[in-house]
Formats: sequence, C-alpha cells, structure tokens
Amino acid sequence: MTMDYAYAITPFLAWLVAGVLKFAINSVKARRPAFGLIGYGGLPSNHSAIVSSMAALIAFREGIGHAAFGVAVTLAFIVMLDASSLRRQVGRQAATINRLTEATPEPARLRERMGHSLLEIIAGIAVGIIVAALVNGGI
Repeated sequence: MTMDYAYAITPFLAWLVAGVLKFAINSVKARRPAFGLIGYGGLPSNHSAIVSSMAALIAFREGIGHAAFGVAVTLAFIVMLDASSLRRQVGRQAATINRLTEATPEPARLRERMGHSLLEIIAGIAVGIIVAALVNGGI
C-alpha cells in the first residue's frame, strides 16, 4: 500500500497560494511590500483555503458520499465559523484595549485584524478548490 502524498501536499499548496495572493493584494493596497500585514485576516482567507482544499480533494477523489468528505466539510465549517465570528470578536476586543492603553507609556499594540469577512472566506474557498482541482489533475 502506497501513500498518496496529494493529501499532504494539497493543504500546504493552498496555504502557500493564499498567502502569496494575500501578500500581493495587501502590497498593492499599501503601495509597498506589506510584510507587516502578513498574518490573520485579509483576502483570501488562508484557513478557508486550507480546509476547503482538503474537502475538495476528497470530493474529487473519493466522492461526496465518502465519510472522509463529511469529516472534512465539518472541520471546514468549524474553521470558517471561527474565522468569521470568534476571531473578529477578538480583533474588536484588541481595538478596544489599544484605545484604552494609548495614554500609557510604550503601549504594546495588539493586532486588531484577526477575523475574516464573508468575501475573504469565499475567496479562500475558491483558492482551496482551485488548488485541489489542479493537484487532482496531476500537478
């Protein structure tokens, strides 16, 4: 029995493609290399790209009736709900804390951009599906 490395490579490639796209988009918006904007938040969602790439690859190879597809979709839902709600709330709390500590000497700024909008999540899903389709097609 040989291992199909596509299942290990696909999420990594989805993360890489989404990260490069996010860096490029942020750099164009900022009109300079946007190294400081790498991380949580932004378009496309890395997390959504990673989990959707795996769900899509399983759908392409095993079919949507396979139990692994159900598990992958469940995990994807949890990750995307977290990205759109919990992490956005964390970002709002960080913004409030940053405002409260502005008057203190050398305030440690918390990262405020944490969650994703629906558009960012959808873009991440699209990246994940495209990467999975390319891997499934033989890349």
